[in-house]
Amino acid sequence: MGLINHVFSEDNLKKLYVSNLGIGHTRYSTSGISELENCQPFVVETLHGKIAVAHNGELINAKQLRRKLMRHGVGLSTSSDSELITQLLAFTPPLENDDTPDWVARIKNLMNETPTSYSLLMMHKDIIYAVRDPYGNRPLCIGRLVSVGNMTGKGKKNSETEGWVVSSESCSFLSIGAQYYREVLPGEIVKISRYDVQTLEIVPRPEGDPPAFCIFEYVYFARPDSIFEGQMVYSVRRRCGQQLAIEAPVEADLVSTVPESATPAALGYAQKCGLPYVEVLCKNRYVGRTFIQPNMRLRQLGVAKKFGVLSDNFKGKRVVLIDDSIVRGNTISPIIKLLRESGAKEVHIRVASPPIRFPCYMGINIPTKEELIANRPEFHDLAKYIGADSVVYLSVEGLVSSVQDSIKARQENQNSLKTKSHIGKIGHCTACLTGEYPVELDW
Repeated sequence: MGLINHVFSEDNLKKLYVSNLGIGHTRYSTSGISELENCQPFVVETLHGKIAVAHNGELINAKQLRRKLMRHGVGLSTSSDSELITQLLAFTPPLENDDTPDWVARIKNLMNETPTSYSLLMMHKDIIYAVRDPYGNRPLCIGRLVSVGNMTGKGKKNSETEGWVVSSESCSFLSIGAQYYREVLPGEIVKISRYDVQTLEIVPRPEGDPPAFCIFEYVYFARPDSIFEGQMVYSVRRRCGQQLAIEAPVEADLVSTVPESATPAALGYAQKCGLPYVEVLCKNRYVGRTFIQPNMRLRQLGVAKKFGVLSDNFKGKRVVLIDDSIVRGNTISPIIKLLRESGAKEVHIRVASPPIRFPCYMGINIPTKEELIANRPEFHDLAKYIGADSVVYLSVEGLVSSVQDSIKARQENQNSLKTKSHIGKIGHCTACLTGEYPVELDW
């Protein structure tokens, strides 16, 4: 339990060096409480040897699958939906002879049992399978470990692939000397061995259904240097800020940010409005992200310790403060109070995403409508409630266009150049904003 740098020491990392492959995962609490029993990967013994599974996402029909497995006599020892995936892979009725397991058939059976949400890795002997659900709701990408060899006749160095890595976000690759290779496509089953990366199958969605990549990954979750759908998250957030400036300008002296995920949007807003971008808050880097804390008390304690003020930068001035999202309202009100007490003349809040009104059942910890500030009576006079001079959110249409316009332009360019495009159909899950879920929920 805990953060990677707390859990793993040099001594216990050395135990992993005897192997040439492995999987690991840190998952924040969604389905399944934050306890040791729910730590991943899940490892089970099967007829064909051990398998290990790591899963990011949340199964929308977990209750139904839990009942089904129990009716077939499968015992469950945790509250995690990732265990359901592991048991489904192990339990699947025989699809092969006893000597040769057909893991692709087992994975396809899993995908038929549950449409979303999962990006997962399964390890068996010397093979890792990387799988993304047909809706592509959660991210998954492949990186390449490269060794640079001798000089060629043209003065360039040869490079050879030393190995492959898979991650939810591409930002992790640079820290281990790997290069971004490509995304795992929605519905794709990828086999990774010591020799190569091979697409075994792409399981389609129901006809007419678009992809449903979580748009909140762009808004908040992802690191800005990660790449999704061929574009950097930083660039999308900057475009959100520019669009917000078009939709919600205001008379002010400077633009600033609630650091750090809102910084690209603040820079985009300032650029579009022609106002200076100035830092007004100093972030304590030793405090984690308050949104992903497992309960309200920990979130509020995190806010209290999270920010300091740079009062010389804004005293007596009108401040536009850009935030990436306001979900429960725990963070923004004490920040505004802090700025006013430190001399801000006015504080205008601009939010680089639409109001979040609906729970997420696919991997984000938003379990109830009641805890969302956008559904509470205070939202009708939100500026007064949080102590701001004004509050305006980005529209749903503005967010979608900021995310999708670059993808569409790239596809049009590829079509004009008659190059092969692996992007495919465009679509994003906006369920937490609109209540329109990409699949039927299991109530």
